Amino acid sequence: MTQIFRRCTLLLAVACLSLVARADGLDNVGQVSLRSADSMPSADRIVVRKSQRKLMLMRGDDILRSYRVALGLSPVGHKERAGDFRTPEGRYRLTRRNPRSDYFLSIQVSYPNEADLKKARRNGWDVGGSIMIHGMPNIPRHQPTYYESRDWTDGCIAVTNADMLEIWLLTVDNAPIEILP
Repeated sequence: MTQIFRRCTLLLAVACLSLVARADGLDNVGQVSLRSADSMPSADRIVVRKSQRKLMLMRGDDILRSYRVALGLSPVGHKERAGDFRTPEGRYRLTRRNPRSDYFLSIQVSYPNEADLKKARRNGWDVGGSIMIHGMPNIPRHQPTYYESRDWTDGCIAVTNADMLEIWLLTVDNAPIEILP
């Protein structure tokens, strides 16, 4: 079902791009050849380097794609509890896709893991949750330049909408994600 959804999404994205090109009067755009979804590269893991503000889609040791990211408002250090505005650090999985989120697409990260839960319980903290990789807000509260120039999330990993579409299409469910300082 997920592969069918991805194929349909890819075809819809290409169709939309061709319509936009025509609407912009770009009739001279060269012929677009579609590759089958089976020939598209697929990432087997994701690596985020918080200090570099980079998300990399990996296949083995090869970087398939690399994207600039925005992080939580307080990006240094590991997320410990709800409301600390930090992006977690550690090993997680991509667990759920939401095409109807408050942001342009979102993929949930499996934070908190067992170690995060144990630490929060030991300290009497609410561990928080709902950490996502997502695009821009569907209803922005700021000018576009605000989102381009700073960390702005509550702890999520944000990318441009175009980047989010690629990440959506090039990742598989339950893929491992490693978030490094």
